[in-house]
Amino acid sequence: MTGATLVVGLGRSDRGDDGVGPAVARSVATRPDAATGLLVCTQEDPTALLDLWEGHDHVVVIDAVVTGAPAGTLHRLELGADAPPLPSGTWAETGRAGTHAFGLAATVELGRALHRLPATVVVVGVEAGCLEIGTTLSPPVAAAVAAADELVGRELAGHVPG
Repeated sequence: MTGATLVVGLGRSDRGDDGVGPAVARSVATRPDAATGLLVCTQEDPTALLDLWEGHDHVVVIDAVVTGAPAGTLHRLELGADAPPLPSGTWAETGRAGTHAFGLAATVELGRALHRLPATVVVVGVEAGCLEIGTTLSPPVAAAVAAADELVGRELAGHVPG
């Protein structure tokens, strides 16, 4: 495994609050304190994570989640190869169609089963309010982008590559 940290903004920018992952990733990519070797990307399909995170020991994924909390609420979940399995319904209801219906939790567990899960995966979830096609981020989620960026920054600062 490499020491490089991977940050992935998961979601579609044309589906309302589902675009929060890419929005936060774009913000993280412009951080003046971004670590050397930091890789930041966006992705619509959670199953693509299996290839994206290969070779990385520390991954931060930002995604829209639906838990019933108010829109814009931040959630943090630490996962990884040695962490216990996630319940099958964890953050599964993000209103996505197609292969994105295969959610982040299912992708993590598939990665675990295939022995392709990094040592540490931190999920920064931003509670979604509106997931309709053709809409932009709702005001509470747009307002949460800066706080999510800061949370990712703390994750990056707390990780020592190696």
